[in-house]
Amino acid sequence: MAEFTLPKNSKIHAGRRFSAPAGAKRTREFKVYRWSPDDDENPRTDTYEVDLDSCGPMVLDALIKIKNEIDPTLTFRRSCREGICGSCAMNIDGVNTLACTLAIADCKKNEVPIYPLPHMPVVKDLVPDLTHFYAQYASIQPWIRTQSAPPPDRERLQSKEDRAKLDGLYECILCACCTTSCPSYWWNGDRYLGPAVLLQAYRWIIDSRDEDTGARLDDLEDPFKLYRCHTIMNCARTCPKGLNPAKAIAEIKQLMLARQG
Repeated sequence: MAEFTLPKNSKIHAGRRFSAPAGAKRTREFKVYRWSPDDDENPRTDTYEVDLDSCGPMVLDALIKIKNEIDPTLTFRRSCREGICGSCAMNIDGVNTLACTLAIADCKKNEVPIYPLPHMPVVKDLVPDLTHFYAQYASIQPWIRTQSAPPPDRERLQSKEDRAKLDGLYECILCACCTTSCPSYWWNGDRYLGPAVLLQAYRWIIDSRDEDTGARLDDLEDPFKLYRCHTIMNCARTCPKGLNPAKAIAEIKQLMLARQG
C-alpha cells in the first residue's frame, strides 16, 4: 500500500461527514483526502455518502457527483473519462489507478478511501504537483532525433517488425501511477527518473527511426537516473494500462551491458 508525505508533526484530522439524501436505498461512502493552502485544519478526510442509484458506475462519476451536488469545494483533475489522458490518476482503495476506469463495485472497502498520488507535493485536495515529473520527462527529449535529411517524398518508414517493438511502450499515458508507487522514486525522486520516464526513454531508444541511440544511452549512464531501479515491480502491478515499465528498464540495462562488452 502506498504512503503519503505529510508535514512533520502533522496528522490527518477527521473531517466533515455528508449523508445521502433521505430515502436513498443503495449508498456507498467515500473517504476523501482534503488539503488546501488556505485551510487552517490540514490535512483532513471528509466522508461522503453517495446515492448509487443516481450516480454513474465509476469512481470518477462519484467524485463528479460529490463536487456537483454535495461539496463544490472538492478539487480533482479529470478530462477524457476514457482512460486516455491520465488526468484523474489518484490512490483509490489503496491502489494508484485512474478514477475513470475503476468501477465503484470493484472497490473492496465499504468506505472507499481516495487520496492523491503518494509522495508528491499536493496543490489542493486530490491534485498532485507534477512539475518535477514533467520536467524529468522533458529531459529525455521524447521525440525522434535524427542526423540524416528527411526523405523528400515520404515519411520515415519502419518495418512491421520494428513497429511491433513499440507495443507495450507507446500506450503509456504519463498518468504517474507507476512512478508514485515506486519506493526507489520516493527516496531518490530528485535524481532517479522513475519507471514512467524510463519506459518512455526506452520507447525512443528502440524506435528504428531514431538516430541518436548512443547519445540517449550516454545520458542515462548515471548511478541515479537509471540504476536506482531495484525491480520491486510495483510499477507493473499498478499500471492502469497493463504495461511493464520494469521490463523496459531491464532492456535499457541490457543495452548498456552490450555496449560495454
